[in-house]
Amino acid sequence: MKKILLAAIAAIALGGVANAEAVKIGIDTSPYPPFASPDPDGNWSGWEIDIIHAVCKAAELECVITPTAWDGIIPSLTGGQIDAIMASMSITEERKKVIDFSDKYYNTPTSLLVPKGSDLKPTPDALKGKAISAQVSTIQEAYIKAHFPDSDLKTYQTVDEGFQDVAAGRVDASLADSIAIDGFLATDAGKACCENAGPVADDPTILGAGVGVGLRKGDPLKEKFNAAIKKIREDGTYDAITKKYFSSSIYGG
Repeated sequence: MKKILLAAIAAIALGGVANAEAVKIGIDTSPYPPFASPDPDGNWSGWEIDIIHAVCKAAELECVITPTAWDGIIPSLTGGQIDAIMASMSITEERKKVIDFSDKYYNTPTSLLVPKGSDLKPTPDALKGKAISAQVSTIQEAYIKAHFPDSDLKTYQTVDEGFQDVAAGRVDASLADSIAIDGFLATDAGKACCENAGPVADDPTILGAGVGVGLRKGDPLKEKFNAAIKKIREDGTYDAITKKYFSSSIYGG
């Protein structure tokens, strides 16, 4: 009886370890090259995917990448469907009212995609009366509302939809992260139609302080992620991953 009891206890203990829930890392369901893109089998790759794996390894966490619709990704975090967001989400004061963030893990400017030969610039006067696209629920959407009030804002579920409408002439320009714009301009479609008109004037209140890991308020995972980001920055892992995708650092100042 004693042996049976001890065996049962051991099985329960082992089962508790084996069934411990992995940390669910929420990413956007939409492709966002070169940060995150799925193959036909649904396997994700890209700079941010590699960083997720590196951070989780450094933090000694078992992580599961969990694609989640962008416009519901914060509610999914606060509601417990995911445990962290690593989906190029900028650290802003508005978002910090609802969730916590880790230290930043990259920071790139917001720029304007325009048709080739266009004289449009990322200024209120140049964009007055023009149709500008942005992905819904992003800092770019908020920036257009605040700084280009006389423009016609068009929102899309994905960044690429906005880029395609610039290429097709359905909108005059698209506001997006500079890396996403450069990625589109590297494609045949992008080369044929468009160019980068340059970055917008900085507004830290809207554009934030770089991209961080989104976490529930008070979650102790924040300390683990901060330590892991610092570790991969110091041991060369971060730079090694970045060199696979970019010609220069995207960590920012």
